[in-house]
Amino acid sequence: MHKDETLGDQLAKPETPHKSRRDFLILASSAVGVVGGAGFVWPLIKSMNPAADVLALASIEIDLKPIKEGQAITVMWRGRPLFIRHRTPKEIQDAKNVNLKDLVDPQTDTERFKQHPQWLIVVGVCTHLGCVPSGQKPSDNRGQYGGWYCPCHGSVYDISGRVRGGPAPRNLEVPPYTFLNETTLRVG
Repeated sequence: MHKDETLGDQLAKPETPHKSRRDFLILASSAVGVVGGAGFVWPLIKSMNPAADVLALASIEIDLKPIKEGQAITVMWRGRPLFIRHRTPKEIQDAKNVNLKDLVDPQTDTERFKQHPQWLIVVGVCTHLGCVPSGQKPSDNRGQYGGWYCPCHGSVYDISGRVRGGPAPRNLEVPPYTFLNETTLRVG
């Protein structure tokens, strides 16, 4: 110990061999901790992604050729019924002639379809409490407006899926869809 050095000065001096070994051990154990933590968190994050069967149902393609004018079909999409109706020219004209003041949730017929007015695509779930309305078969009760009728609480929808009566607050939902060609539809 030199005359001018105090005990604090000596303790503050790094001892190179021991210090570098300690630094290496701290760095190595920190790296192991980070890799171990990432190994634990990665499966947790990966489990939050949608399953393959859900992704497969995210979009579906539908061939419209077999659906004749005036007919309707139901397909399942994301666990919900999807109503696809091939409307007649009279149905289209009747839908266009509706006074928007008479509608609970005012939308023109043009706002309810994309590209082809003869094809109406809506999610077949009543907007009141989630029942499935009738009206897909010619023998079904379609209500006084020729669209769909919800048997649970009496909501009535017209040929454009617009609510015309009953407790339903909104029109039937129009899902995201595109036409791949004149007779093929992709929903989702």
